[in-house]
Amino acid sequence: MEERYIAAIEISSSKVIGTVGKIHTDGQLEVIAVEQERGLEAVRHGVIQNLEETSMRISSILQKLQRRNTIAPRKIIGVFVGLSGRSMRSLTARASLSLSDDTEITEEILERLRRQALDSAVDHSLEVIDAVPRNYHIGGREISSPKGMLGSEISATFDLVVCRPELKRNITRTLPDKLHVGIAGFIVTALATGALIPSREEKRLGCMLVDMGAETTTVTIYKNGSMCYFATIPLGGRNITRDITTLNVLEERAEELKLINGVAMPRAIPSSDTRNGVKINELDNHVLARSGEIVANIIEQIEYAGLKSSDLPGGIIVIGGASRLNQMEQLLQEESNMTVRRGKLPDYVQISDTKAQSSELLEVVSILYAGATHSNAVCLEIPKEESLPATGDDPGEDEYGEIPEKEKRRRNKRSKVSGWTTRISNWFGSNEDDSDSLD
Repeated sequence: MEERYIAAIEISSSKVIGTVGKIHTDGQLEVIAVEQERGLEAVRHGVIQNLEETSMRISSILQKLQRRNTIAPRKIIGVFVGLSGRSMRSLTARASLSLSDDTEITEEILERLRRQALDSAVDHSLEVIDAVPRNYHIGGREISSPKGMLGSEISATFDLVVCRPELKRNITRTLPDKLHVGIAGFIVTALATGALIPSREEKRLGCMLVDMGAETTTVTIYKNGSMCYFATIPLGGRNITRDITTLNVLEERAEELKLINGVAMPRAIPSSDTRNGVKINELDNHVLARSGEIVANIIEQIEYAGLKSSDLPGGIIVIGGASRLNQMEQLLQEESNMTVRRGKLPDYVQISDTKAQSSELLEVVSILYAGATHSNAVCLEIPKEESLPATGDDPGEDEYGEIPEKEKRRRNKRSKVSGWTTRISNWFGSNEDDSDSLD
């Protein structure tokens, strides 16, 4: 494996994060640069609402990344983009194939099964993003790894990951259309974090990965090593913040009060203190009520998946900014009667950017890793300087036939820009049919 650079963007309701990583020859991922821009109104529930503002934020992030010493003079020509949002969920689909007697199951046969599942009829208002295999059956026997097995028929159950078309469409209108930056691939954020954060043992036992964001909470349930349920709850940390604004404070101040003074569980001794004009007991009323609602909805997903808490001995793994509310983990553990742990990056992913905090990067780094391991797309390149003709009649020459230094610099800059635009166009044109799935 050759050492290569990759880039990823996560667009969420609270912020936009861009990162560049380097895959070393031993397969290790090193995150070498991270930049982010905060935003409150440009993105709602994971869907871009303001194309201009979002493109400006992404452009700023890309420029800052390219100025980093660890990246310059490389230019970012493509990025992997995470998909998440309120409309994302999974639907169950089944597919089957009849084969000749004692046919060896090949990758081509498995892909035919997957394509059959992808073509399953769904609500016309939804777009199918991916088909994730839950289990396979050969001759009526369940098989976890069917490749190489012999059989005359094969069937499979898939979880179709679906979302509303505007989720992808607005990203395309922002990156390639406005910024002329290629999309190396769409990555379902929940699938990417599920592949990186829970351990293999936890997924085999049965576990639940909960990503608590600003406006949505994503729940992914695993059993017997495979995903068996995926849903997005339209509730998150910003719901708590906006409840606090009813105490006559601005949203920025409400967010600060929530993080510093808010608790998800009742205090042993109720507080009568006041913080900048806000009574702590009134703050508690809002935070406790909304935290309880979010946790109740999370736990309810287990029943929707047709399971019980006892079916998930691997427990709950929590990630996302809203999960860092004081005592949120304890509340989730107490209400679910399950073990709860905070998700973290595995050892084979290293962050060398000293300004970055790994706890805030789990989603975007998961997108980066998924792109690196499931695609050979080129995300960065070093622009090649094009030389100017040595001689020739040119109005830019002075009376002695020499080109002034100022004119040389202007031409050199124009030459590099022209060559750069051409390379973006060629690259994006050759990749416009790339798969947007993790497979």
